[in-house]
Parts: sequence; structure tokens; C-alpha cells
Amino acid sequence: MTEDPRPPAAPGKPAPLLPADSGRDRPLFAVAAILVFLACLAALGARGAWTVADGWMADLSGRMTVQILPVDGRDTGADAAEAAGLAQALPGVRRAEAGTRAEAEALLEPWLGGDGLPADLPVPLLVDIELAAMAPATAADLTAALEAAGIPARVDDHARWSEAVVRTARLARLMALGLLALIAGAAAAVIAFAARASLAARQSVVDALHLVGAQDGYIARLFERRFFVLGIRAGIAGAFFAFAIALLVTYGGPGQSEGFIPVWSFSLWDGAVLFLAPVLAGLIAALSARLAVASDLRARW
Repeated sequence: MTEDPRPPAAPGKPAPLLPADSGRDRPLFAVAAILVFLACLAALGARGAWTVADGWMADLSGRMTVQILPVDGRDTGADAAEAAGLAQALPGVRRAEAGTRAEAEALLEPWLGGDGLPADLPVPLLVDIELAAMAPATAADLTAALEAAGIPARVDDHARWSEAVVRTARLARLMALGLLALIAGAAAAVIAFAARASLAARQSVVDALHLVGAQDGYIARLFERRFFVLGIRAGIAGAFFAFAIALLVTYGGPGQSEGFIPVWSFSLWDGAVLFLAPVLAGLIAALSARLAVASDLRARW
């Protein structure tokens, strides 16, 4: 009997115990990718609103405004210039600049139109004051100096606006965190439902593993690894589309930061959000699948 000259065939790669099921995985992949996409948009939008609120707070906390009131028999422009000089002389004031009538009329233009105001219309002038970072001057100090000089004026330290900005920023942050929590909960619920359906579809394989001595933890880890990979893939897809939408809004839309619109600008934080999204999606999917499968296995045996 002659020997077969062909070398023995190399052992094939063992098939996975839980092979992928494209028929069930495709819809789950799409839903998970959409949830990651929405979570990324919510996180990027919250970061933009956070940045805008911080910028507003920095501007309001470091400035005061003096409104020079027009009074018969007084030169409002001269009063504004004198008020700027008094403010500049106070300790804790970095800069004080008196506004002109043309600047005041430009501020009134959105309400009164751009055809020009009558020359005899009394228009209050503004004095913009920039405070020092260390030991800034207070509104009481400035008010006392203006009253001593007899200048009819009203001092605004922006405290009212600062409180409104703080409340708005806090509300925006809470809403963003709540939205992210809801999306994460929805993703966990979808993955748990899919893991239970996958467990039921592979009941014969699970029973065979249990008969040969596999523990519940080992079986749960099989589902955990499978859904972790699916979560990573869905996270990459969702983060990519969120990145594309952010680019479109940043460079393809109208001017940024108009009014209360958050600024979309890419920074290290944006990159961190988009980079961590697939990892977090994979971890949420793995944990949800493991808990759901372990719970069903305990109830079955």
C-alpha cells in the first residue's frame, strides 16, 4: 500500500460557538448606530452651549456699563467723557471708554429704523468699563464717584444678566446630561432585548454547552464578546455620521455664534467625544448583553 505523498491538511480554524447572524444583526446595528449618532450630536451641542455660556459669563463678570442720562441744560457727550475719566481713575478699573451718539443710534437702529434719528431727540450715551481681574471696582464705588461729580447716570454691573446666563447654562447642561442618559438607557434596553432573542434562537447550542459543563458565566461571556464587537462597529458608524454633520454645520451653514446659537468648532474635546463614543457603545452593549443573558440563564436552570 503506497503512502499518500500529499502533506496532511492543516487543521482548520475552529468555528465560533456563536456565529454572527446577519439577518438579525443588521437591524440591531442600524438602531445602535442611530442611537450613537444622536448621543454624539447631543454631546457636541451641549459642549458648544457650554462654551458659549462660559464666554458670556467671562464678558459679563469683567465689565460694567454706565448709562449717561440726557438732561436739559447738560452736554451728554461731555458728561460721558467725564464719567469715563472718573471711572478710569478708580482702582480696579482697567479701561473706560465713552461711547458716541452715532454708536448709541446704531444700537437703537433695530427698533427705530436706519433712516436716522432727529438731532434733538435725547439719546442716552454709554460708557463701557473693563474691570481688572484682581480686586475689581464695584458698582457702588462707581455710583458714588458719579454722584459726587453730579453726573446723571445709571450703573449696570450686569448682575441680573449674569444670573440669567448661569440659570440657562445650568439648565442646558442638565438637559444634555438627561438626554445622554435617556439615549444610553434606550441603547441598553435594545441590546438586552436583542441578547435575549439571540439566546432563545441559539437554545440548542446553549443547552449543549451546559451539558458539557459550561458555567453560566462562560456562556454569558460569549454573548458579551459578540455584542461588544457589534457595539464598537455601530459606535464607529454613528460617530462618523455625527462628525460629518458637525462638519456640514460648521463649514456649510450660515455664520456661527449668531445670538444664542452654540458655536460648532472642533477642538480636543470634540475629538475626545467622537473617539470615546464607539468605546462607550461597546461597553454598554457588552454589559447589557451579559446582564440580560445571565438573568435568563439563572431563571432557566
